Amino acid sequence: MAMRGRWAQGIKPRHFRWVLKDQIAVCERPGGYGFDHRKVRRLEEIIWLREQGFHFVVSLIGSKHNLHNYEELGLPYHHVPYAGLSDGPLGLTRAMAAIRDHVRAGHKIIIHREELGETITGLMAAYLLWMGLVPDGPRAIMVTEQLFERELTSAGREMVAMLERCDLQDDVPTGAFVNIVDESDEGDANNGESEEIDSDSSESDV
Repeated sequence: MAMRGRWAQGIKPRHFRWVLKDQIAVCERPGGYGFDHRKVRRLEEIIWLREQGFHFVVSLIGSKHNLHNYEELGLPYHHVPYAGLSDGPLGLTRAMAAIRDHVRAGHKIIIHREELGETITGLMAAYLLWMGLVPDGPRAIMVTEQLFERELTSAGREMVAMLERCDLQDDVPTGAFVNIVDESDEGDANNGESEEIDSDSSESDV
């Protein structure tokens, strides 16, 4: 039976925001995070992303939460765990390269961690500078603060500064990190699904 009403179109995820119109958007984890996570809301928000024509969800969460839900609802995903400064220059380069590769492929992507915090905003500032979309660090910080309507924290500014220790984007081939992010391991995928199902058991259905 065809879905009707809000189920047909879903609902916009919290803190949804475009970074580059029709290319890169960010949001909170669909369904919310922590004790605020709701299974029904998660489904509605994933449906909204699918109906808006997003080609991929790029999840930066360390765990595999939500991944099997994306698969079940027909929304492709790319799991690129990124914890922020603690992942160092290599982790930052990997995250930025994944975003760049999707954009180069013509994909419209939505990026999320659990919440829309300093890791996402710092990553976006670093990405804008890494790609040469802004001329320097101060401009990257200013543009990002305007986009998110909040001050970039010290951690976010350190991500921008960390670019000095990252490879230049022209020196990072397309797909350079594809073998690091392994989504094909059946055993890991099964473990991830079990973790997600277990975690859902403690979340509210409303």
